[in-house]
Amino acid sequence: MHDLTYIARYLKKCRRDLLLAIFLVFFECIFEMVIPLLMTDIVDVGIPNRDIPFMLRQGGLLVLCALLALVTGLLYARYAARAAYRFGAELRLAEYQRLQDFSFSNLDHFSVPSLVTRMTTDVTVMQNAVNNGLRPLVRSPVMLFMGIFMAFLLNAKLALVFVVCAPILGAILAVIVHKVSPLYHRQQKAMDHVNGFIQENLTALRAIKAFVRGEFEAEQFDGVNTELMDASRNTFRRAVLNLPAFQATMYLVVVLIMWYGGRFILVGTMSVGDLTAFLSYVLQVMNSLMLISNVFLMLTRSLASAKRIREVLEEQPSLTQPDHAAPEVPNGQIDFEGVSFRYARDSEKPALSHVELHIRAGETVGIIGGTGSAKTTLVQLIPRLYDATEGTVRVGGRDVREYDLAVLRDAVGIVLQKNVLFSGTIRDNLRWGDPNADDETLWRACRQACADEFIRRMPKGLDTDLGQGGVNVSGGQKQRLCIARTLLKKPKVLIFDDSTSAVDTATEAKIRAALAALTDVTKLIIAQRITSVMEADKIVILEDGRIHAVGTHEQLLKTDSIYQEIYASQMKGGEDGDAEEC
Repeated sequence: MHDLTYIARYLKKCRRDLLLAIFLVFFECIFEMVIPLLMTDIVDVGIPNRDIPFMLRQGGLLVLCALLALVTGLLYARYAARAAYRFGAELRLAEYQRLQDFSFSNLDHFSVPSLVTRMTTDVTVMQNAVNNGLRPLVRSPVMLFMGIFMAFLLNAKLALVFVVCAPILGAILAVIVHKVSPLYHRQQKAMDHVNGFIQENLTALRAIKAFVRGEFEAEQFDGVNTELMDASRNTFRRAVLNLPAFQATMYLVVVLIMWYGGRFILVGTMSVGDLTAFLSYVLQVMNSLMLISNVFLMLTRSLASAKRIREVLEEQPSLTQPDHAAPEVPNGQIDFEGVSFRYARDSEKPALSHVELHIRAGETVGIIGGTGSAKTTLVQLIPRLYDATEGTVRVGGRDVREYDLAVLRDAVGIVLQKNVLFSGTIRDNLRWGDPNADDETLWRACRQACADEFIRRMPKGLDTDLGQGGVNVSGGQKQRLCIARTLLKKPKVLIFDDSTSAVDTATEAKIRAALAALTDVTKLIIAQRITSVMEADKIVILEDGRIHAVGTHEQLLKTDSIYQEIYASQMKGGEDGDAEEC
C-alpha cells in the first residue's frame, strides 16, 4: 500500500475533479437508498388502501430519485474520467522527466522495453484504477453500511444473516488476493518481453528481410506472445473465481432470507412491504461486498504497476549537480588524472585503468584501438555521461564534477557512434545544435560537414522530411547531418566517435579540412582508419582499457609495434573503399 500512497501524490492536480466525483457518488447512494423506502410505502399503504393519489405521489418521488441517481451517476462519470486521465498524464510526465535526469548508469538499471511498459501499460493500469475503481471504492462502503443500517431498522433478527456471511466472503477474498497478487507481477514482466521483442524486430526489420528470417522471428515472437497469454490467462483464471464465489454466497443468503422472512410474515411480525424493502437492501449490501472484492483485486493489480512506476520515480540520478556550480567552461583543455572506471561496482575488471592523458586546448587528438579497448568509454567521461570511479577528469582546468551539467554538456559536442536523427525536417534536426540558427548558419554548418550537396539535391532542401529516425537518408548522410548538428553548438570540445565510418575517404578528407579550420576547438577523433587520425597533433593508442602509447603519426610509426601493424594492414589492404561520395 505504500507504493499506492506514493503514487497518489500525483492526484493533486486533479483533486477538484476527484472530490466532485466522490461527492456525486455519495449522493447517488442516498437517492438509491430512498427508493426501497418509497416502494415499502406503496406496497404496505397504497395498494392495500387502494389510495391512487398516494401511490402516484410516492411513485413520482420514486421516479425523481431514480432520475437524480442517474444524473449524479452521469456527472460522476464525467469528473472521474477527467481526474483519471489527468492522473495518467501526470504520471507519464513525471516518469519522462525523471528519465531526462538519468545518467547512463541509471539507464543501465532498466531495459528500454521495461521503461516503455512502465510509461504505457503500467500507467494505464493506474489510470483505469481511478476511472473504474473510484465509484465502487466510494459507493460500496456507503451502500454497505447504509444497507446494513436500514436492514437492522426493518428487522434486526433477519439482519443477523450478515454476521454469518461476512466472514465467509472475507475468507474467499483473502484467498483469491493472496493467489493473484504475484501473478500480476509475472504478467507485467511478460509484457516487458513482448515490448522488447517488438522493438528489436522493428529496429532490425531490414536485416530480418535481408536474411529471410521472417518465419524464424515469427516463431520466436509466438514464444514471448504465448508467455504473455499464459501469464494473463493464469492470472484472470484465479481472479474471476471472485464472481461465482460471491454470487453463490449471495443467492444462498437470499434463499435463507426468503425462508425466514416468509415465516415472519405468516406469524405477523413482518409485512410483505418490509420483506420487499429488506431484500432490496440485502441485494445492495451483497452487491457492495462484491464490488469491494473487485476493488481489492483491482488494487492488487495496481500495486504491481505502482511498484514498477515508483521504482522509476525514486531512482536517484547517479550524477549530482554541485551546490555552487561553475557557470562557464573557459576552454577546451582536457586532463585525465589517474582515471579508472567500472560500469558496475562489482565488476571484476575495470573498463579503464589508471589513465593519464593531457590535451591542450585547440589540439586535435586521434584515439585508436581494438574493439573493446574502451575508446568510447574514455570520451564519455568528458561530458559526464558517466563519472570516473577513480581519479579526476578535468575540462578547462576544472573537475567536470564542479560544472553545472547543462553548461558542461553545452561546451562538449559529441557525434555519437550510433547516428541518431529524429522525426521531422532536416532543419528541425539541425536546430538541435542551435535553436535560433538562421538558414545561413545552417548552410555553413552543412558545408563544413559536407552535407550541403545532397541536401540541395533534395526536393525541399532543409525542409525535407527525414521520416522516423531518419529513414529517408543513407548511413553516410546521417553521419554528416549529425556532424553539422554538433558543429552548430559551437562547442569548445568536439568529439567524433567513429562518426565518419560510413563516409568515403574523399568526403572524410573534406570534413577533416573543414574541422582543421576550427583552431579554437579541441577535437577528439575516435576512428578505425589510420587515415582519419594520421594528421592529428597526437594519437592515443588504447589497449584493454589502458593507454598503450601516445605520439604523432611519425613517432608511432617508428617506435610502436601495434601502430605499425595497424598501418601496414590498412595501407596494404587499401581500406579506402567506402562507396559514398559527397
